Formats: sequence, C-alpha cells, structure tokens
Amino acid sequence: MTPGLMIAAPSSGTGKTTVMLGLLRALRDDGVAVQPFKSGPDYIDPAFHHAASGRRSFNLDSWAMPQTMLDGLAAAADGADLVLAEGAMGLFDGVATPGAAGNGASADIARRMGWPVVLVVDVSGQAQSAAATALGFARYDPALPIAGVILNRVASPRHERLARGGMAAVGLPVFGALPRRGDLTLPERHLGLVQAGEHADLDARIAACAAFVRAHVDLAALRTAAAATTCPPAPRRPFAPPAQRIALAQDAAFSFTYPHILDAWHSAGAEILPFSPLADEAPDATADIVWLPGGYPELHAGRLSAATTFHAGLTAHARARPVHGECGGYMVLGQALIDAEGTSHHMAGLLGLVTSYAQRRMHLGYRKATLHAEVAGLRPGTTLHGHEFHYSTILEQPDTPLARVTDAEGQAVAETGSCRGRVSGTFFHLIAPAQ
Repeated sequence: MTPGLMIAAPSSGTGKTTVMLGLLRALRDDGVAVQPFKSGPDYIDPAFHHAASGRRSFNLDSWAMPQTMLDGLAAAADGADLVLAEGAMGLFDGVATPGAAGNGASADIARRMGWPVVLVVDVSGQAQSAAATALGFARYDPALPIAGVILNRVASPRHERLARGGMAAVGLPVFGALPRRGDLTLPERHLGLVQAGEHADLDARIAACAAFVRAHVDLAALRTAAAATTCPPAPRRPFAPPAQRIALAQDAAFSFTYPHILDAWHSAGAEILPFSPLADEAPDATADIVWLPGGYPELHAGRLSAATTFHAGLTAHARARPVHGECGGYMVLGQALIDAEGTSHHMAGLLGLVTSYAQRRMHLGYRKATLHAEVAGLRPGTTLHGHEFHYSTILEQPDTPLARVTDAEGQAVAETGSCRGRVSGTFFHLIAPAQ
C-alpha cells in the first residue's frame, strides 16, 4: 500500500497550506508521484493541491463519510509513490457528536489510514516553549504517531537553534525550519483562499513555495517517516448521480463541487454538460437536470442579474425537468441577492428566496438533512450529510421547506432549503448520503 503522511498543525493559520503546496511540488519535481488529500470539507485547497502535484485531490471527511467510502477514496493513491494529506484547523479539532466514522477531525483520518502526522508548528513569539505544545500533541492520543515537526516562521539562526533544542529535549524529530517569509502567503477572501483558477501566476507562486521548502526541509527524511495505510482495500462505491445528463454550472461564480462527487457521477456513467452562467450561457437543452453548485455569486451579482439567456434557459428547463442549487446556486435561483454594498440584484426568480450580504453573518458547520420532497432522484425521507459555510442572511424564504436540517449536535437550523415545483435549493453542500 502507498505510504503516507498527514500534514497538520496545532491550529489554523500556522502556514500548513504553504508547506503542503511546497512539498507537493518539490517532490513532484524530484519525480515522486504524490497523491494529495484534504481532511474535512473544503472546496478551495484541493484545487491548489491539483495544481501543485498534477494529481486530483480528494476530500476525506470522517463525520460525513462512512468508513467504506473513506477506504474507497483512499484507493486514489493506487500508482502513487507517496500520500500527503492536508489537515484542517487543529489536528484534533472536530465536532462534539461523532458522525459516520468520527468527529471530523484530521486525527480521525490519520488514525484510520495509519498515516503518521507531521506537525507544522508556528514558533513565532516562542522558542523552546514550542516543544511543550508539540509534546502535548504527541501524547494526547497514543494511538496516533507524531512523526516529527516542521518549524515555521523562524526569526533567526539563534531562534532556530533554541526551537530545535526544545524539540530534541522531548525527542521530537525536526524535518525542517522555515524562515519567516511574508511574500509567500496566498491572498484570502471571506470563504478562504482566493481560488486557484483566479491566480494568473499560480504556477510561479507554487514553484516559489517548492524552492523555499526544498531549501529548508529534509525531503528524504520526510519520505522515510511515511507509513503505508492500514485501511483494508475497498472498491469505490459511487452513489447514484441525480440524472444521466447533468448540466453543471462551472465558472468563477459556480466552482464549489467536490471532486469525489464528480468522480462518483462519472463512474456511474453520467454525462456532465458544463456551462457558464457568467458567460450568459443557457444549460444544455437536452440535460435531464440542471445543477448550480456553490461559489461566489455575490462577487458577480450584477453580471448574473443581466444574464438573460441563462435565466431564460433555467426557466425553460424548470417547466419539465428538475433544477437544483447548492448555497450560492440556491441564492441565484431565488428572487434577489443583495450584495455587500446593499444593492439588490434580481436573480432567476424560480424560488422566492431573498438573501443579503449587507447583513453579514457567518453560517458554518456540518449539516444532516432529511428530505421532505424528492431532490435529484433522492426520495423523501432520504438523509444526507453535508456542510454549510456562507455569510449571507435570509430575508425571505417563502417556499415549501425542502428538508429538516440539523447541525452536528442535532439542533434544528433555520436554513431548511426550499422547493417550488421542480426547482429546489439548499444552503448546505452535499458530501455523502447517510448510510
């Protein structure tokens, strides 16, 4: 089985994505075939992984995905020399109530797959004390091996010596020490990093990360520390696609589609028919369903409002066949979207939903939805696992609720989604049907 490592950290903001991208490209440049994964729900990082490694990156989520699905997705590493999985938040951060296979923490995935953890430790503002933090992580779960650490944001050679000395005192290997570099950060916006496809100089940025990592990290020692997965071989079991021919919105406003879902649809024989609402394209008239994924419609609300060909195509399709939207796609199916400046933009009007970014509020977390109505071939009563992450506020949601939606602790949430005729939408992004 392919050996692997989990690249994790004590908390968010430690620079692990920069380290991950640098490792992926540096190893690829050395002729190593590296299969990337991302722990938890995240649309943006996997696209960067793909650009850095040349291999598609898949999400592994222990709260939303059953173990059989996790094991099947791990098979993406077949033919690779090494697996690198990027953690989310802090290594042990998850929800209080376990889901399908765990609580959603990166530690769940590392433990399940048998991948030792490389901890990226931000040592700014401390020296030997960083070792106490790393030692706590190493001892928190004896079943989860910490292979060692990469020191990040080192201020000087003296600072590095002190931090290394602390790690040596507690017996933790140091794979590298990265000096403080402000120029290697990737720009962010309200849902995370600016998307990979929006960087004209993305390859140069990743190459700079790779050169930086190569100069300061022992890549050979890192590879030696990797361990083969302990999960049993499992075939991928794709869940049924919503239809045979799927018109899928794909552009800068609609880009949040999980790779494992597209892979499942393709594996089941579905045909994906991409189109661009931003280019005022109508969905393929022969499609069986139109699917509008999430993304950043609020950044393009004016263009989407003026996309009359797109609107007409949606309306025509909805007369006879289903249309479904997730999060940003749901907002665009509604009556209006109010941007951050307070300007109201007319949307498709197939649902009565009105959302506002002028009244900004974060909605974040796992979601469990039990359908009240049929959606994309899924019958009423079907339970779905997903994730919600947006900053919009519902002003009007007059249509029939689509589902009973709860958070990870079983508390009902107001974002039930809605449906009208053959049109439906949700604020949560589907990760997997409950099994």
